[in-house]
Amino acid sequence: MYQNHPLNKFYNAKISISDKNAVVTLLLRPDFHHAADAVHGSVYWKLLDDSAFFAVNSVVDDVFVLTASFTIYLTKPISSGTLIAKGKLVHATRSQFIGESILYSDKDEEIARGSGIYIRSKLNLQPEMGYRL
Repeated sequence: MYQNHPLNKFYNAKISISDKNAVVTLLLRPDFHHAADAVHGSVYWKLLDDSAFFAVNSVVDDVFVLTASFTIYLTKPISSGTLIAKGKLVHATRSQFIGESILYSDKDEEIARGSGIYIRSKLNLQPEMGYRL
């Protein structure tokens, strides 16, 4: 589902999902930069949200999960290399989940962090949308 989405084909990010965890990696390119020649914050947000979202989604196998809110903290600019976002599920109720993620450089420097609230939708997960267990 993740790898085949057109937006993810543009980014060419890779994902690994396990129980309550997800890791998203992205090789940086100049077209991710803003005018000051560093990676735009939208790229940080995408990786942080994707890794936290799929950490949450790893425990929900019947419906699509939605991001209700997400807060990020940008701690260091970066312009080259690979970014690694490590997300985890930190709290769950029947209908609401809290996911957190930390974004690292390939030199193990913390670049950003974020946390979000995710909710269960009414949209059933189906193979037609690329969903597989």
